[in-house]
Amino acid sequence: MIANLFSLKNKVIVVTGGTGLLGTAFVNAIANANATVVIIARNESNCQQIADTINCNEGHAMGIGADVMNEKQLLLAKDKIIEKFGTIDGLVNAAGGNIPEAIIPADADIFNLNIEQIKKVMELNCIGTILPTQIFGRVMAKNGSGSIVNISSISTKTVLTKVLGYSIAKAAVDMYTKWMAVEVANRYGDGIRINTIVPGFFLAEQNKALLINTDNTLTQRGNNIIKNTPFKRFGNATELQGALIYLLSDASKFVTGSEIIVDGGFSKFSGV
Repeated sequence: MIANLFSLKNKVIVVTGGTGLLGTAFVNAIANANATVVIIARNESNCQQIADTINCNEGHAMGIGADVMNEKQLLLAKDKIIEKFGTIDGLVNAAGGNIPEAIIPADADIFNLNIEQIKKVMELNCIGTILPTQIFGRVMAKNGSGSIVNISSISTKTVLTKVLGYSIAKAAVDMYTKWMAVEVANRYGDGIRINTIVPGFFLAEQNKALLINTDNTLTQRGNNIIKNTPFKRFGNATELQGALIYLLSDASKFVTGSEIIVDGGFSKFSGV
């Protein structure tokens, strides 16, 4: 049955950044697809709160506090998952984002950038994807099966002003995804897939100040985005769930190194 292709029943899926706007939508989608979902973020209390809600609704979830930049914490998280569930079948690298200090104002001197803050953003998004993949992906490699989904950004498809570090970092995630997809397949066969979701504009904490004024009206940047999005709106985080379940499930068994763009047509519209 077609429905069975999209089922995640009996799978154990790890989601880093699982307490953010997009991460929470991913976690709920995975739980609704009948998988066991492991929520990882720096704030363990928030992870556990989401896990408790899922478990109270007859789902299966576990919350673990860990920083995606801390290898030791991730290794401990992996051990806890294996001890409780025995395996890991999937990973969603949703941790990442931008930081205010790395945003470049229109009047900034572009030859005198805050390099340290740009480095932080690049490390968070790029290394924060590579480290969890190394640690949780090793379990999948040992088992000979699994699916990894990385989260990119529409900023890798066209130039967005102000967000240099974030754009570079997500471009690195795109290349890492393709590189790793090939290398994993060459070494471990067709059982492990690595793909990317490329979201357009969704109102999250990392970009809200750029898009929404304090009185909830759109900034000039926000207006420009809506104007250049054929759907004439921002996305809803739940609208990423279908792409995620497709990539995690057997429905995408012959798909690796690919990107699914979910942007309401923004990247395809010339503005004319």
